[in-house]
Amino acid sequence: MKKRELQELRGKPEELTKKLLGLRAENLKSEAAIVSGKEKNLRVRKNIRRDIAQILSILSEAKGEKK
Repeated sequence: MKKRELQELRGKPEELTKKLLGLRAENLKSEAAIVSGKEKNLRVRKNIRRDIAQILSILSEAKGEKK
């Protein structure tokens, strides 16, 4: 996910949540492919996990501002 995309989604928690759910599903699919031996590229999974972490940090910042 590019920085520009994250900046656009920063003020939209509903869209961030949808994106997060999609990324978590992709993460599970890539994990299954790696375990089954169909996929050997771990970089794909690493990038997905990084995107998930970025979205979670943005959501936690948004919750901190609301309090």
